[in-house]
Amino acid sequence: MSKKYFGTDGIRGTVNKGNINGEMFFKFGLAVGTFFKNQKKTKQTAIIAKDTRLSGYTLEPALVSGLASAGMHVFTLGPLPTNGLAMLTKSMRANMGIMITASHNPYHDNGLKLFGPDGLKLSEKIEKKIEDLIDQKIALQLNKPKILGRVKRLENGNEEYIKIIRKNFPKKFTLKGLKIVIDCANGAGYKSGPLLLKSLGAKVISIGTRPNGLNINHKCGSTFPKKMQTAVKKHKADLGISLDGDADRVIMSDENGKIIDGDQIIAALAKRWKDKKMLKGGVVGTLMSNYGLEKFFKKSKIKFLRANVGDRYVKEKMKKNKFNLGGEQSGHIILGKFATTGDGLLVALEILFSLRKGKKASKFFNVFKGVPQILENIEVMDKSIIDSVSCKKNIKFANKLLNGKGRLLVRKSGTEPKIRIMVESNNSKLNAKCISIIKKTIN
Repeated sequence: MSKKYFGTDGIRGTVNKGNINGEMFFKFGLAVGTFFKNQKKTKQTAIIAKDTRLSGYTLEPALVSGLASAGMHVFTLGPLPTNGLAMLTKSMRANMGIMITASHNPYHDNGLKLFGPDGLKLSEKIEKKIEDLIDQKIALQLNKPKILGRVKRLENGNEEYIKIIRKNFPKKFTLKGLKIVIDCANGAGYKSGPLLLKSLGAKVISIGTRPNGLNINHKCGSTFPKKMQTAVKKHKADLGISLDGDADRVIMSDENGKIIDGDQIIAALAKRWKDKKMLKGGVVGTLMSNYGLEKFFKKSKIKFLRANVGDRYVKEKMKKNKFNLGGEQSGHIILGKFATTGDGLLVALEILFSLRKGKKASKFFNVFKGVPQILENIEVMDKSIIDSVSCKKNIKFANKLLNGKGRLLVRKSGTEPKIRIMVESNNSKLNAKCISIIKKTIN
């Protein structure tokens, strides 16, 4: 299904270029408000949260104006993790939730993630209907002055989100005696992350909790886990937690400072859930999931399916196959027992609950050995370059070199102007050679 505005994870791009500006956000708000309002002929409710980007101050008012112009009542929550918004959309019985964020992207990007009343991201079918409304004349969707929506700010979003998370664990669960490093990427989790851990009694070393509108994801967070790793070693912490800009991803560190990616987290949780008879069906990964993870699941007799890259596609496959665990190497992990989308804090808390009897993180995460893998992200002017004759020729040649003993994936990023190349095999030199061959036709 070809879409004009929506990518693999909402709408995203550089601020004040293309579709990421006040005018378009007014149109987005008006269109999505009109769509949901038309589901019932009464005024309905939307809730909005955001990360910490400076551009949020210009885009949020425009979005709110569009929604209210469509007759939607709006509650704004301020900075809040994406899954916090999803959870509150459901608990507040709102008709939709909108997260203003560009996730792990730099500060100069921004965008939207849309959720329905069930806390799930909107289907591609609904996104297409909203796109059709965006392109309609504005005058056709504007409400009469008497039936415009009202707008109210709620200050307790983070506290309510934490209450919902904590209800998933026993009241007696405590983190007393544990020293935890958390890097909040100067993003949406900068309040709720430390607050949650401290409320459970942990000694918390917080980094990435001083957002200034421009430092979100900058040399910190899940895309730069070295900062967390260094802090774990320095403070001799029991665990490190590193979130991304909207806190729906998590990368971790054990007590020795070893980085634990999403594949390792998923493997450890799947093993524990299977042992506790909590795992339903199996696990969904993506085309990027390490082959070592797939081999581990085969050996452990755990069903494993691959989805396209993007947590939306992971969730769709989980739902279709009635699985309750899935995720990506990048740290997007969906705990179907507790949540409808990725949540870095929730995943971290589930890990900490697994370690509550004094088990070392290094032992808990020592589940499988990954196959050597190289991932390169190449910024490009035009992502269609991978459809060129020369690029296709080199991809074919690289696959021939791998000779069925490895995997190669070249794809367009759904969230950034980049081409992503992944090669994995037990021959590291061959991996590097394949990357080099393909880069020649892209750079």
